[in-house]
Amino acid sequence: CDSQEGRDTPTHSDEEALANGTKADRQAAQRLAARLYSLDGFRKSDVSRHLGKNNDFSHMVGEEYLSNFNFSAMTIDQALRSFLTHLVLIGETQERERVLVHFSRRFRHCNPHYLKTSDSVHTLTCALMLLNTDLHGNNLKKRMSFFQFVSNLEGLNDGTDYPKDLLKEEEPKQSLPSTDWSSWTMRRLMKGNPFVFVGGQEDTQLYMSGFLVRKVHADPDGKRTPRGKRGWKMFYGALRGLVLYLQKDAQCAQRPLSDEDIGRSVSVHHSLAMKAADYSKRNNVFYLRTADWRVFLLQAPNTEQMQSWITRINLVAASFSAPPFPAAIGSRRRSFSRPLLPGSHSKLSEEDQLKSHQSRFRSILSDLVCLDEDRNLRGHNSEDQQVHREYLEFEVRPSRTRYGTYSLLLRAKLQSGESDICRFESLLSDSAPSLQEVTRKTVSPRSLRLTPSKGNEGPRQSEAAKLSHAVITTHRQQHGHRT
Repeated sequence: CDSQEGRDTPTHSDEEALANGTKADRQAAQRLAARLYSLDGFRKSDVSRHLGKNNDFSHMVGEEYLSNFNFSAMTIDQALRSFLTHLVLIGETQERERVLVHFSRRFRHCNPHYLKTSDSVHTLTCALMLLNTDLHGNNLKKRMSFFQFVSNLEGLNDGTDYPKDLLKEEEPKQSLPSTDWSSWTMRRLMKGNPFVFVGGQEDTQLYMSGFLVRKVHADPDGKRTPRGKRGWKMFYGALRGLVLYLQKDAQCAQRPLSDEDIGRSVSVHHSLAMKAADYSKRNNVFYLRTADWRVFLLQAPNTEQMQSWITRINLVAASFSAPPFPAAIGSRRRSFSRPLLPGSHSKLSEEDQLKSHQSRFRSILSDLVCLDEDRNLRGHNSEDQQVHREYLEFEVRPSRTRYGTYSLLLRAKLQSGESDICRFESLLSDSAPSLQEVTRKTVSPRSLRLTPSKGNEGPRQSEAAKLSHAVITTHRQQHGHRT
């Protein structure tokens, strides 16, 4: 992890090349990086601005700039403190994140055995930044505990957990220098996982765009959104990668994302879009239920665009949602918790992705069978089993089974031989009308919420039991379970 020395004398053309992003010259990048590192004609606040641009030349400048740092035998926290004494991290969220990508790659280069990948380093780096704001900021009344910090990072170390000893060592004991993170959109949220980041996907493929009118129906965990926060608002939607960005207008879509844009964005990993045929107040409305159980009502300009949004959101989610991680171990009072649904892109082939969705659906059915056979257990597990059952029944209800929808769509896509999602969607109406019907299922706002029953019996529980009875019976007969 040696530093590079012997830079050439810098010229003004370096800054011009960086400004327009058209000159990708290694020597020019080395000269500008040397000036930035020595603050020759630049302030600390200028460094982040130059490293955070999204073009080839800026990427080279970032690589050359970070080559001046030797992070060997340091923790990420120690390396961050050293790094942040040389610059002030400012700019929009995605610009700051690009700077941290440079840092993460350099740290990984200097410490190849510290973590599995530079992505793992980057995730932990962003998490430490947010934890620093949480622990040392002045605006938060309730601080994040170490247990919450560890729980929020479950499964984000390239598909596995970070070692707890490593996280304990990395936990910042004092505030990081020269950084104001109070305005960063990816700050800690009161609900949901704060370490599932959506700010870095603005450059990925665009799958769909157009005007949408949005209403927030349910907050994370399916709790009804307060009445004063539900209002309909028009946005220009852009589905890029696994993120639906909601911007003020089409002109905003041509400019770099602002913190406000990222704050409104919705990750569609493990989400399900469904036509809201029962909603009579507006036409062309569909529901979008996210991985953290938020629910949005979205209105498209016409029926064709509504169906296209539904199909493409579900196709993107089916194609790129990484397989769920096992549920976290809970407390004694309640041992069941929903599986962790990672926000990262799946690394599986389409064939293996299809097998994963099919396996997940079969696993849910099998768990329902086991719960039905063990339903007479007593003690503190009774409430836990009821919560578990309601979750599983929620997942297999025909009106909104996401893994069943994913499987049908991916199977049809593989059979069509069309690799492009947008072109496949145009074939869907002619070649697979039954699949279109899957994405047109009618659902009601009440059915999209999952609230544990207060008693052992009741209308909602009976309804759920009836909905799953036929499926469970068939599954038992196929697999030899006793009835």
